[in-house]
Amino acid sequence: MFADPLPINDCIVTIAGATFVADLAGALYWEDERLLVVSDLHLEKGSSFAMRGVLLPPYDTVATLGRLGAVITRFDPKTVIALGDSFHDRDAHDRLSETNRDILVALQTRRDWIWIAGNHDPALPSNLGGSVADEVAIGPITFRHEPTGARGEIAGHLHPKARVSRRGRGVERRCFAGDGMRVVMPAFGSYAGGLNIRDAAFARLFRLDALIAHVLGDHRLHAIAASRCC
Repeated sequence: MFADPLPINDCIVTIAGATFVADLAGALYWEDERLLVVSDLHLEKGSSFAMRGVLLPPYDTVATLGRLGAVITRFDPKTVIALGDSFHDRDAHDRLSETNRDILVALQTRRDWIWIAGNHDPALPSNLGGSVADEVAIGPITFRHEPTGARGEIAGHLHPKARVSRRGRGVERRCFAGDGMRVVMPAFGSYAGGLNIRDAAFARLFRLDALIAHVLGDHRLHAIAASRCC
């Protein structure tokens, strides 16, 4: 389906000297710190659209939390950082069902949980559990919502996608966008959209000849040079 991967390990991502596992679900795991990172959950996006008359199946939140729970089970992290836009709008957390609130509480149990404020959810309430921050720095790595292009940065916000053409057919998938010094993470939310990595927003952060898309395939990640994407 995708172009042949580059001759590097497509599950390991190095960022400013720190080594992370890039998970097929769209999460990063930092084993040295037992730290899991996800971005742009956009919980309750479906209910937000329904309020505006756009009817979507109202299952995005439970699906997103289910995938997040599977990743947490896989890695058993000590700390989880959600890199902003965890909720689709300022009131989305109030629309969480009791069932989904209980799921969120269970995911946080025995873990340090950090909510990074995003542009969709700049004022997160204190009753969500965990702590709230604008950004967090650990060793050489800074976690924030909107990317600045700084060395050692892990950010979200842009929802990177890569489009690959092969045998006359184009395929577009979510991806990690990185160059070894910084990474923009894919959106984790079930209903979250995406922005092509050839967009000017990425050109302000990366040189095209250095940018690698770690594309979420059906069964594994595919590391593809952005210059080979369309």
